[in-house]
Amino acid sequence: MYDLTIQHVSKKYAIRQEADATGIAGRLKRFTRRSTEFWALRDINFDVPSGQALGIIGHNGAGKSTLLKLLSNITAPTEGTIAIRGRIAGLLEVGSGFHPELTGRENVYLSGSILGMRRAEIARKLDAIVDFAEVRPFIDVPVKRYSSGMFVRLGFAIAAHLDADILLLDEVLAVGDAAFQEKCSERFLELKRAGTTILFISHDLGAVERLCSRAILLQRGKIVADGTPEQAIAEYQNLLAGSPDIEMQPSLGSGERDAEIVSVGFEDADGQRSLVLRSGDPAAARIEYEARKPISGIQFNLFFYSADSALHCQWSTKPDLIRLEPGRGTVEFSCESLGLKQGLYYIDATIEEGARNVDWRRHCATVHVERGPLLRGRFYMPHQWCLTRRPGEPDVVSRTSRK
Repeated sequence: MYDLTIQHVSKKYAIRQEADATGIAGRLKRFTRRSTEFWALRDINFDVPSGQALGIIGHNGAGKSTLLKLLSNITAPTEGTIAIRGRIAGLLEVGSGFHPELTGRENVYLSGSILGMRRAEIARKLDAIVDFAEVRPFIDVPVKRYSSGMFVRLGFAIAAHLDADILLLDEVLAVGDAAFQEKCSERFLELKRAGTTILFISHDLGAVERLCSRAILLQRGKIVADGTPEQAIAEYQNLLAGSPDIEMQPSLGSGERDAEIVSVGFEDADGQRSLVLRSGDPAAARIEYEARKPISGIQFNLFFYSADSALHCQWSTKPDLIRLEPGRGTVEFSCESLGLKQGLYYIDATIEEGARNVDWRRHCATVHVERGPLLRGRFYMPHQWCLTRRPGEPDVVSRTSRK
């Protein structure tokens, strides 16, 4: 049985260009200027079975939030039909409906009412909401005096306690500190186990892969992938790697090379091929290559770039150590503790012979890094520490830190 059925749904907006208001002629143009059509969504079709957690991903402007606004009845579709079975509630912005002059307690009632909760339901859940948000000492203080963390925690706590058959969430798990985000994820899983149908929009690909059983990828208002989270994320990263906003460099040269890179892949802490890694966890990478003749003094490299083209780190073999024989082979990299911070990274892979580039594959792969539990700063530096005892006391204690 389907809780949501979306059939041939499209949403069109009219975009009008502002005319130059200088002089009488400019003012007259205001009445004659034409508008252009923009289709935020075009011919969207999918069903959501009862109890499914569906992730919706895509770049900014792909139509994700527009879709949730249609489902929340904030706006109406230009074409198509939406069938909803059961009570639906949406949290499109954490803290929506909060009034700065009202206390936290008063805002729980106000925001809860806006989100569709009845007063008796709010009263019954008030203690649970306050405890979840960890703001009990300040619940009768005006929220204008709250820190930003307290504000968003209270906003999410209200939505997390909605008794809805269908819950719409738009980027609301990335609130508060790491400990609170973990609590939000646990609440998400509790709702999922209780049979709540969830539509979750997020740029956090790791959260989508971990929390959802299905994912849809939107691009320019159309569905381009619908399947498991792993399948949708893989297609999303392929699109990002091939985006016209990113300069895709072909392999060096136009002729046949002495050796070339065939593929690049990553493995997570469990040794499974994955597009999502985690700061502080073990990680591995594998380069498959093909050599056409014997070559000595070879070095393999992986370069990790952020979306702004900044180089964050490099994994390399030792210079002049490797000799390639004709045929296919594999080079594997591994690290005990990944030092990259949360974000999406584009990978360059190279084969070098001294100062000569044998092959260079630009943006040949992408990987999403999740934030580790206690990562602060620009990167995590793996390290060891030891506590030296005084003479006569127990031996030295040594630990490897993963914080």
